[in-house]
Amino acid sequence: MEEENMGELVKAPDGSPAEIVGEWAKEKHDCLNRYIDISRGVRKKFVGEDGAGATYIDPFCGPGLCKIKNTNEYIDGGAVAAWKKSVAGGAPFSQVLIGDLDKERLAAAEQRLRTLGAPVKIYQGSATETIKTIVNSLNAYALHFAFLDPYNLETLDFNIIETLSALKRIDMLVHISKMDLQRNGAKYISKEEHSSLDSFIPGWRQRIDVARGNQVQREQVFECWKDLIESTGVYSSSDVRLITGSKNQHLYWLLLAAKNDLALKFWKTAVDTGQGSLF
Repeated sequence: MEEENMGELVKAPDGSPAEIVGEWAKEKHDCLNRYIDISRGVRKKFVGEDGAGATYIDPFCGPGLCKIKNTNEYIDGGAVAAWKKSVAGGAPFSQVLIGDLDKERLAAAEQRLRTLGAPVKIYQGSATETIKTIVNSLNAYALHFAFLDPYNLETLDFNIIETLSALKRIDMLVHISKMDLQRNGAKYISKEEHSSLDSFIPGWRQRIDVARGNQVQREQVFECWKDLIESTGVYSSSDVRLITGSKNQHLYWLLLAAKNDLALKFWKTAVDTGQGSLF
């Protein structure tokens, strides 16, 4: 399922593949960069010879370079953008741990990060599998930041978040596909057997009122997911960034989930949420 939803690859000027994305990807990476920059002061306390370390985790890394659809413009992928911003802020991540289901994408991202001098380690496979290996390799006393940027709701398996939530210090910037929920939510909810929501929100059938209208159901799905997040001891920010397309169509939500209130304050500063209803 994850592989089927991956974007088209094209050959970039550096000879490695880039993934075609919409213009909106620039706004997503801008939010990521602002958070990385604002949190640099805390990260500085963990990096260096005497620190426990500060780790960047990206289990959906892609090829590390994106080409804006119908243009000749290229932008950095999430992991590359985050590494560059951490370096520019004087508090580079002590580890950059990336994963992807697709070997070609993963290899391209690794090459681009190594060229920049990043201390990168790679994990090939689905995020649900690789995140367990990643977490088991981490210093329990370090500061950890995860960017979860999947292609659809099903790929954002709740086991990923549950596994990360076991860490003492963890911030997660999460991309939730509102477009997938809007287009396919009614179909997912009406399925009597396996539904994509089973991975996204385990136990959702006991929480969603299937007799309500589609919009109410979508709101219930989102709130149910946030409640499930908080049941792990991680708190989701009330400041949610709604990313829209060129025709103002709703594409996805970006929100931060963290164990520390300071991280949620940083996120509030990083994003402007004065955009009306999220639905």
